[in-house]
Amino acid sequence: MGEKHVRPLSMVRVGETVKLVKVNAGRGLNSRLAAMGLVANTELTVLSNSHPGPFVVTVKESKVMLGRGMAHKIMVV
Repeated sequence: MGEKHVRPLSMVRVGETVKLVKVNAGRGLNSRLAAMGLVANTELTVLSNSHPGPFVVTVKESKVMLGRGMAHKIMVV
């Protein structure tokens, strides 16, 4: 029950599938992420989360590469 806590996408381990709750960012970044399919209730699977490399997730069967700062603003459960 307490397992479903909201955390930034940047804290999710490789192979984990999570659901997007909200994006803590301004209109510009929110609309850019929405254009990539990153909207509320979307399931994301983390493919790569290696420092300092790119942060890669799958969204609706597409691979999306995110900056670490962006991944930190995306809140998931």
